[in-house]
Amino acid sequence: MSNTRTRYAPSPTGYMHIGNLRTALYEYLIAKKDNGKFILRIEDTDQERYVEGAVDVIYKTLRLAGIVHDEGPDVGGGYGPYIQSERRGMYLEYAKKLVDQDSAYYCFCTKERLACLKDEQDAAGHGHRYDRHCLKLSKEEIARKLADNEPYVIRQKMPDTGSTSFEDAVYGTITVENSELDDQILIKTDGLPTYNFANVIDDHQMAITHVVRGNEYLSSTPKYNLLYQAFGWDIPTYVHVPLILKASGQKLSKRAGDPSFEDLVSMGYLVEAIVNYVVLLGWSPCTNQEIFSLRELEEAFDISGISKAPAIFDINKLTWMNGEYIRNMPVEEFDKLAEPYYEKTFADKNVDTLKISKLLQIRTEILTAIPESIDFINELPDYDVNMYVHKKSKTTLENSLESLISAYPVLEAINQWNEETIHAALFAHIEALGIKNSLLLWPVRTAISGKAVTPGGAIEIADILGKDETLRRIKIGTEKLKTATNRSV
Repeated sequence: MSNTRTRYAPSPTGYMHIGNLRTALYEYLIAKKDNGKFILRIEDTDQERYVEGAVDVIYKTLRLAGIVHDEGPDVGGGYGPYIQSERRGMYLEYAKKLVDQDSAYYCFCTKERLACLKDEQDAAGHGHRYDRHCLKLSKEEIARKLADNEPYVIRQKMPDTGSTSFEDAVYGTITVENSELDDQILIKTDGLPTYNFANVIDDHQMAITHVVRGNEYLSSTPKYNLLYQAFGWDIPTYVHVPLILKASGQKLSKRAGDPSFEDLVSMGYLVEAIVNYVVLLGWSPCTNQEIFSLRELEEAFDISGISKAPAIFDINKLTWMNGEYIRNMPVEEFDKLAEPYYEKTFADKNVDTLKISKLLQIRTEILTAIPESIDFINELPDYDVNMYVHKKSKTTLENSLESLISAYPVLEAINQWNEETIHAALFAHIEALGIKNSLLLWPVRTAISGKAVTPGGAIEIADILGKDETLRRIKIGTEKLKTATNRSV
């Protein structure tokens, strides 16, 4: 068994955006490629952002996506607890160890003082940095303030000189001048750790070997490394991944209306297609293959394929990929997926949905488009008579009327109504008339569907509608055309 251990550590903020899902997938695939362990850890110490029920959303999303964690709050493991708030007692002690070795210090500055400092820095055009006011406090002053229960935070003490370097699996060697590093808060006034500090402690205690996160954290990573070094701990392998942007160059944002994982599922995209597409946002295989199952990705994924360049989320590319998945599944499976949409569309529950699915599957890219494609089967829409005029088929209002009038008795004479008998009768009639197929089939299809685009042609639709409904609709079409051509037949 490999020593590789990765973790997905989401905050329960209410939904899974695309970047979160990609991080979870990369962490999972890195572990599985190396026969390692994938851990789920819930980071809930930021109570202001906590959303009730959000943990259930995390579990549901991972389950839907097929991402199975080896350790976590619900399955246990040897490195728990796996919920950060249940680990809260340990962080303060670690921070105090850093204070004892002069790698951190107590800060008693009030919110008011820090706000004034921020205003002064804004006025001077400087970046926001703590001015180390409390670093000058004597041990006696600190002891007195602690004894008086004055609120405090614990800040990391950054080196004054030199630089800190680290190796990233994607971006290579990154070096940051220590003078650029702010004395970040490790423990907040409520005694809980900040995200940055808790991550380091938890990752070490859980023996995490690889950390995947967005490249916006590249500049923060030296702070993590200084903590690892202060404790004398091994530093994990960092895998910083590129941003996911919209075509406009802006970051994806739920606030801006960009879809989350759950949104995409509700929009009619298959989970398998979403997972496949999201993995390819910033990663390329060593072949030209684009369609991967999750099992295939477990074999193919390699960190070396992760790009440094931003990835562009293209809903059209996802739609294409989704269509590929739909077309490649057994028709029975598509029929089952389409069932909820059929139930919403058809008042008549006796419709043979498998016949519809055989027509619809090759033309469907997203499931939510199904009702609009087949609503005419339930009820003939009030269509524009000019739909009968089709340049390619060379149909006009006049010859369409003639075709419907001549087709009616042919269809009426069919005893056993099915696709084969309808096809035989209409094509025999076409041959007898000596006309092009489209001169008859286009008007018939238009009359029985009332739509310019349908899944299937006149014969398939007539078979699904049944004899009585087909003849009824041809009568309606005939009357429309009579009115439009001012003819009485």
